[in-house]
Amino acid sequence: MIAKKVDKQFKQSTVIRHYMVGFALYDLQEKKMLYQRNADQYFTPASNTKLYTFYAALKMLPENMPALKYVERNDSLIFWGTGDPSFLHSTIKSKKAYNFLGESKKKLFFAGGRYSGNALGNGWSWDDYNDYYQPEITEFPIADNMVTAKFAGVGKITIEPKMFRPLFELDSNKTTGDFYVIRNLTNNHFTYNNVNPQPNYKQQIPYKTSLETTVAVLADTLHQPVKLISLKMPKDVKIFYGEKRDTVLKHMLLPSDNFIAEQLLLVCGNQINDTLNTEVAIKYMLKNYMSFLPDPPRWVDGSGLSRKNLFTPRDMISILDSIYHEVKNKEKLFSFLPAGGKSGTLKNAYPKTDNPFVFGKTGTLSGVHNQSGYVLTKKGKIYIYSFMNNNFVQPTATIKTEMVRIVTYIHDNF
Repeated sequence: MIAKKVDKQFKQSTVIRHYMVGFALYDLQEKKMLYQRNADQYFTPASNTKLYTFYAALKMLPENMPALKYVERNDSLIFWGTGDPSFLHSTIKSKKAYNFLGESKKKLFFAGGRYSGNALGNGWSWDDYNDYYQPEITEFPIADNMVTAKFAGVGKITIEPKMFRPLFELDSNKTTGDFYVIRNLTNNHFTYNNVNPQPNYKQQIPYKTSLETTVAVLADTLHQPVKLISLKMPKDVKIFYGEKRDTVLKHMLLPSDNFIAEQLLLVCGNQINDTLNTEVAIKYMLKNYMSFLPDPPRWVDGSGLSRKNLFTPRDMISILDSIYHEVKNKEKLFSFLPAGGKSGTLKNAYPKTDNPFVFGKTGTLSGVHNQSGYVLTKKGKIYIYSFMNNNFVQPTATIKTEMVRIVTYIHDNF
């Protein structure tokens, strides 16, 4: 009966018939699939991918993030990166590892070279390099791996980290539009147009990373010398634990932070290997923690920025079911996720409310808009749903409205 009623909603839609749609609805308590529509077909998941990263972190990471590895040798403190994204993160604001290094009386040496991947993820759009949502991937990220420029009075901006200030240059030929900073594609040369920044101006620009840049930014923020060395980790290496894992996970899911998602895969890889590599970490997780997935996914990054990722709605149901049973506490789980009409990326999708009935993850790229999560019904049921929309040319707002209509129908009627 439920399947027929939900199917009717899809068949009556004048929007959905124009593009590829996958949908699955699962009864969590009864452990059975209620309705499927192209649920075994592969779709580009966009940021729905972060649910896989979330589950991997739940399975592989301890309660506190492994912030760095280190050894003390005579008058030296030698340390290695783990990929931990929380070091001076702009919203997490974690200073535990920062204080550990800054308060040391020993000479600081960063042993680089653990990360074996590329600065940008597999299948990312190279021309988004200047946008806040696509910072580069590194073994020791600092302050989101971005330069932050902010309004500081008429005709003035502040730049953090400070070491990048001399690399900013006025482009006097550009005198129109809003104030905006553009970094050179291949290096850390930043230009800005010849207009006054507005009082609400704030921009995060990914900087071009390298081991040398990491050391320079570290020295600039710690206000003490840091030298780069090449040294294999010894057997007596120690781990310094930093921010709480759950704090980092919440900051990934609620605003859909791509930077945190990518770095978390490296931290997971840190738990199994001396080399930090996204592909290796994903293969390990699929084999050891996600063999239950009904359809083998193509999973290439942590955030979903890549269009090479392919998952089915059935896969999304399976991972959400596993997440639910892994966390065990419903209220805790729902606090991680955007809530319809209340928080995160679902705040404006559903009518404003203090009693949301949808908790889930969105995923958006050009021509892609997905929503996967949990819907609470008026009859007290908890359903898992995955609604995947690919290859549409209509405005995303139109797709979002149709999704909300159908999910709300499920809430109201079952």
